[in-house]
Amino acid sequence: MREEVEELKKELNEVKEHSWAMEVLYDYKAANKRLFVALIVVLCMWFATIGAFIYYINTTDYVEVEEIADTGEGGNACVGDSCNNGEINYGKGN
Repeated sequence: MREEVEELKKELNEVKEHSWAMEVLYDYKAANKRLFVALIVVLCMWFATIGAFIYYINTTDYVEVEEIADTGEGGNACVGDSCNNGEINYGKGN
């Protein structure tokens, strides 16, 4: 009787190991593991990108540029090399 039970257990294990459903479950398990690893890699790359952007923003030097307006032509204010290029013109003038 005991031998028959052991033999039935062996046969049941063989059927479980070779069944189609078990193969599908193993495939899903492997696919889920790959997707989990890919998700972790993508998250690490995302955090690295944000960190690099914050580092770049904090290390960038900003320079203030000050333009002095030339008002030598009867109250007109011109910015740049020439007062005739029409960039900024305050007051009377052409």
